[in-house]
Amino acid sequence: MREPLERPPLLKATGIAKSFGGVRALLGVDLEVLPGEVHALLGENGAGKSTLIKILSGVQRQDAGTIEIEGDAVSFDSTAQSRDAGVAVVYQDLSLVESLSVADNLLLGREPRTRLGFLKKRKLLAEAEAFLKAHKIPLNARATLGSLPFAYRQMTEIAKALMGKVRLLILDEPTSALTDDEEKILFDAIRTVTARGVGVIYVTHRLNEVFRISHRVTVFRDGANAGTFETAKTDMAQLVSAIVGPKQMKSGQALREGESRRTAGDANLPSSEAAAVELRGVRNDRLKGVDLTVTSGEIHGLAGLIGSGRTEILETIFGLRPVVGGELLVAGSRMENLDAATAIRLGMALVPEDRHVQGLVLEHTIERNLTLPRLPALSKWGWFQASAALARARRAVSQLSVKAPGPATYVKNLSGGNQQKVVFGKWNEPRPRILLLDEPTVGVDVGAREEIYGVIRDAAASGTGVLLVSSDLSELLALCDRISIVVNGRTLRALPRADLGSAEALHHLLQTQQATEQAA
Repeated sequence: MREPLERPPLLKATGIAKSFGGVRALLGVDLEVLPGEVHALLGENGAGKSTLIKILSGVQRQDAGTIEIEGDAVSFDSTAQSRDAGVAVVYQDLSLVESLSVADNLLLGREPRTRLGFLKKRKLLAEAEAFLKAHKIPLNARATLGSLPFAYRQMTEIAKALMGKVRLLILDEPTSALTDDEEKILFDAIRTVTARGVGVIYVTHRLNEVFRISHRVTVFRDGANAGTFETAKTDMAQLVSAIVGPKQMKSGQALREGESRRTAGDANLPSSEAAAVELRGVRNDRLKGVDLTVTSGEIHGLAGLIGSGRTEILETIFGLRPVVGGELLVAGSRMENLDAATAIRLGMALVPEDRHVQGLVLEHTIERNLTLPRLPALSKWGWFQASAALARARRAVSQLSVKAPGPATYVKNLSGGNQQKVVFGKWNEPRPRILLLDEPTVGVDVGAREEIYGVIRDAAASGTGVLLVSSDLSELLALCDRISIVVNGRTLRALPRADLGSAEALHHLLQTQQATEQAA
């Protein structure tokens, strides 16, 4: 990777402190970014990364400390001031208009107009298409954003930021829902803007990305600096140690991203042959013939490119999409006109891809979110049992180690990893018979990810059949007993994990199958 430019720092943040009531989020952190540098920012959820990003973007003001951009002292009272200074932020929570096209979103607020203020639609479309082509971003500028998969919407958000007059680009978990191929496109786009001297702050929980894209790494822990490292002179173990600190670590192998704690013998299928769910030639508007069996106690992965139909398989099993052909069987019984309410009564649970839109009510408390899917069970003679709901919420917070003052905490105030734990907690009691997981560790740090892995493995050990969609191929190999290949709405094969080898081998298999399908 090209080295950053030999110039004074593009960004120099010194002694940044921030408190919320009695909680000290930042204790005087420092961060320096050079022109043309990709500077990774790491830390567990709650370490202070998001707070610093909000300060740099003008959402919040620091209580103490100074910020300089190219040597000039700045202090942002609004997001507009931050943007005017050349700071662009791409958050995990997308800020797009789904009813508009990709092109409209890319140029939203800076559309080309005539002297009388009328929109120059052709010029807008031409500018968007030229930018996407120049950066080799595989987006259709004319497509309505809401019709696209989440990963493509995320790529639109990134492209929107890159189109502006950017001096400092902040990317918050930019690859959380991208496949390997889409990740390469993003990395190429990052290299293009850094070649112009743009500095990039790259926030991620996927440590393998750090070594592929960054020049330097800064780690935050508990609101303070835990170290800054030159990427070429550090390794995974050193970064993990800086992130988790002196707390009792799990086995070294478990903490190395993408590796499993399971032994070779554990990779065999569960001894029980009972099918928790079975699909026989299932078809609908997105699926073209899916054959799939998930046995009780099995963790079964779905591997495929974005748009292959992985999410649609989960939605069909959960009753969100109709079965128009083939058979869907749950515990051996054929399902007719299945809907989500019936799926829940049958013991199914869905952890969706976009937790903020589909999995949680952010303005509600932990207790209310945990209660929503279990209202019938928590009601007696038409009366809601508030004490039983509170006790259930307290158990879930304790069992899942949700870092919050208590069940009355609003979900919007939790870190990403703790929000995801709440999504899991909705289905934790009673234990589901079938657990459907769509990108379950998106935006989750190393420590919380291992805890979620533990929840998934415990569910399977208790007899739950788990069906897991993940764009992180290493995650699939770390967790799954078998993995099915999904291409163009069809399942092509199901292979034992031991037969797949490495993430690279699985990625090659996906590419080969995709090419074969396209040639057919």
